Amino acid sequence: MAKGFCVFAKVDALDWDDLRIFLAVARAESLSGAGRRLGMDASTVGRRVARLEQAVGAALFAKTPQGYALTTEGGRLVAPAEAAENAALTVAEATRRDEGIGGQLRIGAPDGCANYLLPQVARRLSEAHPRLEIQIVALPRVVNLSRREADVAIAVSPPDTGRLTVQRLSDYHLHLAGHRDYLDRHKPIRGLDDLKAHPMIGYIPDMIFDRELDYLSETGVEIAAISSNSVSVQMQAIRAGAGLGIVHDFAMPFVEGLRVLLPEKISLTRSFWLLRHADDRGSRRLSILADELAQGVRTEIARLESLVCAPMDRST
Repeated sequence: MAKGFCVFAKVDALDWDDLRIFLAVARAESLSGAGRRLGMDASTVGRRVARLEQAVGAALFAKTPQGYALTTEGGRLVAPAEAAENAALTVAEATRRDEGIGGQLRIGAPDGCANYLLPQVARRLSEAHPRLEIQIVALPRVVNLSRREADVAIAVSPPDTGRLTVQRLSDYHLHLAGHRDYLDRHKPIRGLDDLKAHPMIGYIPDMIFDRELDYLSETGVEIAAISSNSVSVQMQAIRAGAGLGIVHDFAMPFVEGLRVLLPEKISLTRSFWLLRHADDRGSRRLSILADELAQGVRTEIARLESLVCAPMDRST
């Protein structure tokens, strides 16, 4: 018998709870991180991992300075463990269908989407599924589904690599904007050349994790006076009257006094994409939630963009 086959041969006899703990450690790459997600003490997680390793007769993790890394044997156990996870969720939902979908749904998203769209979408999901625990992970980078940082992720461009299923969610729009308090203190902005006299607010250049986020070039200004890797921080700087910036239309209704500038010259369209791990395609539960999440995001973008004030005429 080939080395490594022992893991597959014994999976059916393993305790599902031990496999659940194994997956949590594999995804968090630490005992403490797995413990936090499971609501368990790290030492208990360590003992359960040791018990599982004894059951399969192989080391599943190697402790490194960076954390717990899967061994070859551990890597072979991931797929059957995830299959068992999906089966357990399916069984649980089949017995509680009338109560809605339960369990945990972790959604990873860039912070603009996480701050201005997902709270409303999560509210509707929670109302539809009272037993559902929704977690929103706002990250200034692409969420790593292979490491199970989230169950589903929203991205601003489709990935080129990875075992993922990719679904186009919706287009969204961005425009140059400034707060009325700032605009009232300055001369009218008639064209792109006028922007050179104004401080711009945008992303920190070397922290732009996706080319679709490089908005500043649209203004003709090369360097931002104030920059951040967070959309929310940029918005607060614009709100404080620190300068002008490219703003998501769906975020504008949250800031009173924001005005669109030069819409005929600066108007951007971008797209959100919904990502899932390819191994989750067979999960009816996750498919239902992903569909509801997608529809919720589309609806919320359309609702918020419809509330954007008409462009302010600053030419006179």
